[in-house]
Amino acid sequence: MNKETIINKIIIQPDGIFDLKETLFSGQSFRWSQIDILEPYHATVIGKRILLIKEITAGYIEVLCSDDSINGMSISDFIGWYFSLDIDVIKALPENFCADFPEVWRLLKPYSGVRILRQNPFEIIVTFMCAQGIGMHLIRRQVSMIAERYGEQIVLDTPQGDLIFHTFPTPLALASADPSELSRCTNNNRVRAANIITMARSFESDMLTPACVLSDDCPLVTVLDTLCTQSGIGMKIADCIALFGLGRFDAFPIDTHVKQYLWEWFGIEAAQHTLTGKNYRHLQDEARKILGNNYAGYAGHLLFHCWRKEIKKMKAF
Repeated sequence: MNKETIINKIIIQPDGIFDLKETLFSGQSFRWSQIDILEPYHATVIGKRILLIKEITAGYIEVLCSDDSINGMSISDFIGWYFSLDIDVIKALPENFCADFPEVWRLLKPYSGVRILRQNPFEIIVTFMCAQGIGMHLIRRQVSMIAERYGEQIVLDTPQGDLIFHTFPTPLALASADPSELSRCTNNNRVRAANIITMARSFESDMLTPACVLSDDCPLVTVLDTLCTQSGIGMKIADCIALFGLGRFDAFPIDTHVKQYLWEWFGIEAAQHTLTGKNYRHLQDEARKILGNNYAGYAGHLLFHCWRKEIKKMKAF
């Protein structure tokens, strides 16, 4: 067990619109939580670094960290990279989007501060393998249990008392896990547990690592096909991994909510049909005609979050 203290505090003024809470709880990450005794800070562990962040005034965020760098970057540089603050969200949408779809833009505009997180690929693969067919609350619970069982405990010393965090497990830790024990963390789903272990072994043996590490230099279809060789990773999960774990903003995941807004907001007829593999790819092609290619997934996630909040009236995750 390691005991840490906060040694770095910085104030950042992001360029452009940035909505911290909507970003953290938009369904792309499940390791951030609000710390009750440190409210209104949100906290997570990245690598072995404890990170706390809050919005202090409009346009300014305060960041606390247990080290002076993360992943070899200064805290300021890491925050800019992690939250994709280098991306102009407005430019992620086609130039004519607001004029062509004024009612959709009216609903979407309050969520234009949502940013796509650049997260650890292995963590995101495990997370979205856990995400199949369950709600956000259960995903968060499964991911937390996996970290508590197979990660490393870190204690943060604060004036309000000790706070316990856990690192995300290494590929080796999950590759050597017992399926019956891991299934206790996957809602007793033994198949899911076995698939995660098999994937971790592939990742540990470098079968998956090259596609992840070199994903920027690969055609998106190559990255997705490589991911889909793993049991438990289908087309939608592969797209989620590419978008949220590999920084591939051109990846466009489609689930029930996306399918619904493609029909209701954009009138794409195929969205009313069963989501077969062929129709999945067809819907992606149709969506890219509206959203463009390079940032289709980025824009698609904004629309996904807006649809859930504004149309389905779903609460924050």
